[in-house]
Amino acid sequence: MNPSSAITSAVSPGILGFLVIAAIGLALFLLLKSMNRHIAKIEVPFEADFKKADQKKRVDFKKPKENGTS
Repeated sequence: MNPSSAITSAVSPGILGFLVIAAIGLALFLLLKSMNRHIAKIEVPFEADFKKADQKKRVDFKKPKENGTS
């Protein structure tokens, strides 16, 4: 086998390989877009909100119940 015939008979991925890679890229793009939308919907509480809730729990805990049963 001479070197020139090895070059002409080289195997390439062709159009099928390109379509598979393009489909994977498109799927990745759509997944990232969806993930960003879902993450944007998450509301992150601020540190001050945690402190307020903690103080309210402490005040409610110390306060006696008003319905007559302790």
